[in-house]
Amino acid sequence: MPLTFQDFKDLKKKGYRFVGSKSHAAAKICHWTKKSIINEGVCYKEKFYGIESHRCLQMSPSISYCHHKCLFCWRDISITDTEWNEDYDEPSEIIEGCIDAQRNLLCGFFGNSQSDLKKLKESKDPNNAAISLAGEPMLYPLIDDMLAEFKRRNFTTFLVSNGLSPSKLEDLEVEPTQFYLSLDAPTQEIYKDLCNPQIENGWEKLNESLDLLSSFNSRTVIRMTCVKNYNMTLSEEYAKIIERSNPDFIEIKAYMYVGNSRKRLEFSNMPRNQDIRDFASSIAELCNREVVNESQESRVILLE
Repeated sequence: MPLTFQDFKDLKKKGYRFVGSKSHAAAKICHWTKKSIINEGVCYKEKFYGIESHRCLQMSPSISYCHHKCLFCWRDISITDTEWNEDYDEPSEIIEGCIDAQRNLLCGFFGNSQSDLKKLKESKDPNNAAISLAGEPMLYPLIDDMLAEFKRRNFTTFLVSNGLSPSKLEDLEVEPTQFYLSLDAPTQEIYKDLCNPQIENGWEKLNESLDLLSSFNSRTVIRMTCVKNYNMTLSEEYAKIIERSNPDFIEIKAYMYVGNSRKRLEFSNMPRNQDIRDFASSIAELCNREVVNESQESRVILLE
């Protein structure tokens, strides 16, 4: 169902800015974009892959649409719907709106004496789109056209998917610069408990998408969100899936005890850096991968 007035109000309080006439898309300034502008650190994606945090546009064309209601999601999953049931805006309108929203949200930094003025000026013209703010972007009916429009504007694109739309992934004509596929469980049983799929055959569809990874020409990444006492187990099963899908990279990242996830999980479910290191090392050894980078601030390990 479409978002209610109260939903919009709550999300706006959290920093979301809705764009377009249909209001299913939004942008939000990333914590690391702000940090980068005042030279207090950068996102692990800059450290790992070279994008510039201060020029990264965090957005989504499908804020309230997702196939999952994951326990670890920091969003309000009560507003989540699984099927697109409204009209939609064109990619160009969404992208223009998101860029304008980003500029407006950052204008306060011009009055901040700590701001790096060069970075601040550059931030007005973002050149990387993190299509990952909320929801499942593959549910947006014009996702292919959106990737093409970003490419036309010389953006790099980091697209994150839960993998439950394998047919749409297979039919993509324009690939993102980097394609993320979420793998948050080693078995179907753990997947159902943790990810709470809202459609039938979720595990099967995810595995279909995993089998498509090696057909992508773009850089591919399996992203694992690790929740202590839930999915940090059965490393050998994860390794089998990784070997079969053969991504370029694997990001093994700690669940963070933030947002609405605190209503579903406990502080004790957030792994420490050492927990992530140990778990990542066990998986790396089993699938003949190498630990090549780490961000302690974000509690994430990169395997290549």
